[in-house]
Amino acid sequence: MPALITPDLVALDADLGADKSTVVRRLAALVAGDGRATSADGLADDALAREAQAATGLPGGIAIPHCRSESVTEASLAFARLSPKVDFGAPDGPADLVFLIAAPAHGDADHLTLLTALARALVRPEFVASLRAAGSDAEVVALVQEVVAPEPAAAPVGSPAGAPAPTPAPAAQPQAAGRRSLVVVSACPTGIAHTYMAADKLTAAAQAAGIDLHVETQGSSGSTPLAPEVIRNADAVIFAVDVGVKDRDRFAGKPLVQSGTKRAINEPDVMIREALAAADDPNARRVPGDGAAGEAAAASSAGGPSTGAEIRRWLLTGVSYMIPFVAAGGLLIALGFLFGGYQIVTPNPDVEGQSYALSWLQNNSFLNLPSAPGVEGLNDGFWGYLGAICTVLGQAAFGFLVPALAGYIAYAIADRPGIVPGFVIGAVSVTLDAGFLGGLVGGIIAGFAALWIGRWKLPAGVRGLQPVVIIPLLATLISSGIMAVFLARPLAAAVEGLGNWLNGLSGSSAILLGIILGLMMCFDLGGPVNKAAYLFATAGLASQTSGSLIIMATVMAAGMVPPLAMALSTAIRPKLYTPAERDQGKAAWLLGLSFISEGAIPFAAADPLRVIPSMMLGGATTGAIVAASGVELRAPHGGIFVFFAMSNVLVFVVALVVGTIVGALAVTIAKSIGRRKTEEVPEDAVDLQHAHVPAHTPPVRA
Repeated sequence: MPALITPDLVALDADLGADKSTVVRRLAALVAGDGRATSADGLADDALAREAQAATGLPGGIAIPHCRSESVTEASLAFARLSPKVDFGAPDGPADLVFLIAAPAHGDADHLTLLTALARALVRPEFVASLRAAGSDAEVVALVQEVVAPEPAAAPVGSPAGAPAPTPAPAAQPQAAGRRSLVVVSACPTGIAHTYMAADKLTAAAQAAGIDLHVETQGSSGSTPLAPEVIRNADAVIFAVDVGVKDRDRFAGKPLVQSGTKRAINEPDVMIREALAAADDPNARRVPGDGAAGEAAAASSAGGPSTGAEIRRWLLTGVSYMIPFVAAGGLLIALGFLFGGYQIVTPNPDVEGQSYALSWLQNNSFLNLPSAPGVEGLNDGFWGYLGAICTVLGQAAFGFLVPALAGYIAYAIADRPGIVPGFVIGAVSVTLDAGFLGGLVGGIIAGFAALWIGRWKLPAGVRGLQPVVIIPLLATLISSGIMAVFLARPLAAAVEGLGNWLNGLSGSSAILLGIILGLMMCFDLGGPVNKAAYLFATAGLASQTSGSLIIMATVMAAGMVPPLAMALSTAIRPKLYTPAERDQGKAAWLLGLSFISEGAIPFAAADPLRVIPSMMLGGATTGAIVAASGVELRAPHGGIFVFFAMSNVLVFVVALVVGTIVGALAVTIAKSIGRRKTEEVPEDAVDLQHAHVPAHTPPVRA
């Protein structure tokens, strides 16, 4: 197996930049320069995207940016000993030891095992000290190889060649008299680093406290479940997780302490004490049974997620599952307009309750395509039939928007038992005209109904029916009953009032709404605020009213501005940006035109105080122009490439150009203020100062 690290991937006592973004990009360039990644920028973008989820700085001056990436062709480690140090978000200050852990998107188990072995070694003070004392690149490589690939004799029979002996799952051992016992599950999004470091930190803290600790790491290299008797004998459970816990029902009823992996790494002693206190507290939070969501109901009072964070997680879960229905349905309807004509969705006066699309599809076949009725704006023949197919399929997909939203909000609250009552209450909301507001409110009601019923202590004889019969039946009856009897009418009135208001927008009110939506789309570039504005637009798209179509056009145009504005700024004032940022600016043209707001994230992450307000100004400008001009859009995505679904392409383009120019000028001026000429990024900024770069390695991009 090829070595994970070579001297070409090491930079000792190097000045790689003043911020973590630059450091990550320099290390990614080392990996790509060594032929282990197809794109330095692609690897860096993936690592920084992971960094945006949670900082990778660790106590003791260590940072481990890491990711899985399609750009990586061979699992690799790039190491830098920095001088000066750079802040990676650790609680005790900046880092001087940085490992970039680069794993292929579909990495094999052997390499992932080696990568996790390094992560576990970084919690050992002697290993960290040896890295600081290393006098050469080769010495660093030897130190790392020693921990990730020990002598074959140390590996158990059946282990991959060169792989470290995996930490076995705790066996069911007799508990020492008088000793307390805890079980831990650790898991992070990538399952490479934080998963194992959290487990090892908690293990060390438990050993120091004289506690028996049994750990299940749910990481990329697989996991061995804890033995049932180990769980049964445990006094309490610690979930050190950034993602959901697999098979959480095994721990039902146990006192629970829960946090992210970062807290477990930073405060393992505190979490051990909290778990022991929870074990002695009869009122402590416990792991719910029968699939109920531990993240929502069982977070401990110390270190658990806040109520606001939980609500945001519920809503974003619903939105994330709903968006594919929006994209598929909206684009199919847009294609229906393109192929069948703009009248394709209008009601057919000859057949009650049917649109022209449905009538055209039911009364014709692919083998027999007579002319459609002589209606202006309605195509006939093959293209009319194809347009009818796309329209009917798109409308069917749109029919799932609110049920999917409600169903997966309930799922986020109560896990799988929440799906059925959530989908049903979403469908009831549609039937009773409560719309997306009914879906939002109903999903929460259904989730908590399922969660509550899941906590019932039923007799053993019927407990097996609880998750598959009792919870879906009663939670559906309770939640949908509440919706039908109490909530549907007021919510339907609110939806109708909102629709009437949108349809009546004109003049200053339209401009104000355009400004607000533009600001929201550019505030966090794909984050919760951006998604809230996008949900507002797509939820109304199914109605195909003029007001809702204007909202969709406003949201899409404003969301296209940030990448385009940053691309323009890098073109008109390139010396304000690093070479890597200039390359990103070139790619941002296409991302912006495709309505991918995330194309501006690398710029915003590197300089948020200058970039984000400038993008918001540009987005608000575009949003105001589009809304005031009444441009309509029938597609939920696609950017300029769905021009055929726009009512006034020229105005849309003009608004987009104006907002892009405003945003580009704003960010260029903001980056220029207070910056001396000597502070502009020089053309030779690609050089690694004081770093070892082999002669055959291409120049490292910032």
